[in-house]
Amino acid sequence: MSQARETSQAHARPPLWRNAAFLKWAGQIGVLLALIVAAVAAVTVASNNLKAQGLPFSWKFLSDNPGIRLAEGFATVPKTGLEALLVGVVNMLRVTVTGIFAATFLGVIIGIARLSSNWIVSKVAVVYIELMRNIPLLVQIVFWFYIAGSFPILKATGNGPIEGWFYITNKGVSIPWFFPREVFWQWIAFVVAGLIAARFVFRWRVRRLEETGKAGHEFLFSIGTFLVFAVVGWWAYPLSGFLGWIFGAIGWVFRSTPTLLGQVILAAGSAGIGFLWIKRFLDSRRTPAGLAKLTDDDYFRIIFAGLLGMLGAAVFILIPGITNGILDGFQKFFEFADTKYDWLRTGQIVQFGRPGAVVTGKFLQLAPTGMTMTQFFFAVWIAITLYTASFIAEIVRGGILAVPKGQTEAGLAVGLRRGQLLRMIVLPQAFRVILPPMGNQYLNLAKNTSLGIAVGYAEVVAVGQTLFNQTGATVQVILLWMAFYLFVSLTLSAIVNWYNRRVQLVER
Repeated sequence: MSQARETSQAHARPPLWRNAAFLKWAGQIGVLLALIVAAVAAVTVASNNLKAQGLPFSWKFLSDNPGIRLAEGFATVPKTGLEALLVGVVNMLRVTVTGIFAATFLGVIIGIARLSSNWIVSKVAVVYIELMRNIPLLVQIVFWFYIAGSFPILKATGNGPIEGWFYITNKGVSIPWFFPREVFWQWIAFVVAGLIAARFVFRWRVRRLEETGKAGHEFLFSIGTFLVFAVVGWWAYPLSGFLGWIFGAIGWVFRSTPTLLGQVILAAGSAGIGFLWIKRFLDSRRTPAGLAKLTDDDYFRIIFAGLLGMLGAAVFILIPGITNGILDGFQKFFEFADTKYDWLRTGQIVQFGRPGAVVTGKFLQLAPTGMTMTQFFFAVWIAITLYTASFIAEIVRGGILAVPKGQTEAGLAVGLRRGQLLRMIVLPQAFRVILPPMGNQYLNLAKNTSLGIAVGYAEVVAVGQTLFNQTGATVQVILLWMAFYLFVSLTLSAIVNWYNRRVQLVER
């Protein structure tokens, strides 16, 4: 009897205040609530202080004319504060996207050169890495800004180094480029359809390879399918005009949807997402014999997911302004898409343009007929690219050294040349090691673009600063900055993590 009582006490659940799972989740929820309360308190205090200075907390500045002029972008004289911020966002993304590709390309080359058996090549790579990564990025941006300012003065004629094709002047670097025309978006519909079709063809050929063992030539077939769609669309693009009706109808649906109905749909969607997450989570814990035993952590996860879903539903029901903003945003997007498609619209899809000089106002400027990299863009882009490439080079070197030496020896034993060895054996294996830290460098690159404010590059931080100097909406602009950079960081992380999972080895 005594032994049975002792056994029962041994299997009894610990009290709540000694339960590790409860304490862990209670601590996390407590920290989250404390952060929310602190954020609300900070915004409230800031809002009250601004109101006392005659600057009420309002988002009206997004629809008002800011009365500012930007140095560059798709709208140098924005009509609203929101458009001004969008110009900054696009300028920031231009540096980020092109910088990621350029830094990756350069970093991989420098990283491989760092391991070269050629003494000079290896030492040049070492000097580059040590020089670039140890000089502050801000100093490098300012340095390249003054270098770009010392380029030859733009003249009406006789610009070079290749007249009419390639200009390097104090107004920027200009090269020939293809510019989209009005029917470009109609052709893009064929390109997108070609990408989707190529994806299906690729999977079909891979499945055929697995079933028959015969060469599927999946890349050849998928690229050929894409090219067929792109070439046919070059002449048949008016056929995509029917998409205008579809986009117009969807826009009308969003325009005609009552706010109350939209609130109900969004609230149901939020609750449904929570329910689906819980269902998938339970399915993942289900064994062939039935539902596996759930741990205390699992119960907390389920409760937390349910609460988040219901909280989102409550927010949509209680704050109609959020639903109005979502409906208005989708309506404008589909109405904009509707304007890009028309059965009767014809003409060139793209137009080829070459660099030139033109008098704008009283000053000579580079003509918009070529692709121009301004002095501000050049300074930020080249500095960030070179700086990030030095870190990527070290990551690539570490990844290559992480590949077992036996793999290299096996490749050499079967007669592969060094280039083939790198391309076919070493780099594919090293890439699995390289990718996670490489993602961190991409995030750093995206966030470092904010240093462009030092040389007056019109990215989102510089534009936001100009905007709140004009309107006094400091807190609102800072909140928008935080939301934007958080979105960019999470998006980049999601892309890198998705690709990382795809290239991981699958263990059986």
